[in-house]
This record gives sequence, structure tokens and C-alpha cells, in this order.
Amino acid sequence: MKTIIVGLGNPILGDDGVGWKVVEELTRQMPTDLSVGLECLSVGGIGLMEHLIGYDRAIIIDAFIADKEDLGSILIQKLDNLPNYSAFHISSAHDTSLQNAIELGKRMGAQLPVDVTVIGIAIQRISEFGENLSPPVAECVPQAAHIALNLLKENVTNSREESHPHG
Repeated sequence: MKTIIVGLGNPILGDDGVGWKVVEELTRQMPTDLSVGLECLSVGGIGLMEHLIGYDRAIIIDAFIADKEDLGSILIQKLDNLPNYSAFHISSAHDTSLQNAIELGKRMGAQLPVDVTVIGIAIQRISEFGENLSPPVAECVPQAAHIALNLLKENVTNSREESHPHG
């Protein structure tokens, strides 16, 4: 199963760039025998959907503002289980949601992932520019990378089982 991992965010907006930092960590930890696309992007909606064309599965890592969650908390959700609204990087206020963009792309004949998992990392509102993450968010980067690698390995194992169902 052809998989892409996308880190979303703005790398000069502090904690908003955590998706990029997780992908940088994955680049260092990625086993050489795993073939996966890795990208860092600052797009949403249709622009993000275009980067997913040709993949069967996507793992998206993004920050989310959650005042009721501990800073650096990690939430894992299937895209289908997330609200379909325009906010943050999975969607855009000037565009459409990723869910709508994927549906539109499929209607136009694009090969798009059937499985999209979102690894969300809780941050607080961002009002200052900076390239560094806050300590609680920086501490979650290795854990988020580990989660993404485990999701990727599960997929590889399942794909091998599917291609050799009888052993």
C-alpha cells in the first residue's frame, strides 16, 4: 500500500510547526526498508488533496488548538471521524475542507487515499513568530514520530498478509 506522511503547519509560527518537526524526526528514524513519501506542507483543502494523489494511504500530522487538552497531547483520528469544517491546515477558510477536497478529487477521477489518519498535537493559540517549539510540544515530537512509524509498520504488515493470504 503506497503511503505518504505529511507534516502540516507553518515552521515559523512556533508550535504550529510541530507537524514539520515530527516529519524531520521521522526522516532520521525511518527504516531504510520502508518506502513512504514524506512531505512538509503549509497548505490545506484542495492544495493538500493534490499532494495525496497517487497514494493509497495518508498519515497527516498537524497541530490543533485545544484549550481543554494538555499542551502536547496527541490525538489520533481517522479523517472520516473529524468534523468537516474549514479550520487549521486540514482545511482552509479560503478553500474547502480536506474531506470535501478528497471527495471532489475522487469524482474527478484522481486516485486518492482510502485511509487517512490524522495525528493531532495540542497547542495553544499562536501570536508570535519563532522557529522553536515550546518545551511541552517539543517533548511530544519523538512520541508522535513513534506513533506514525507504528501506524506505518502496521500497514506494511497488513499489506504483506493481504498479498500472501495463505502464508
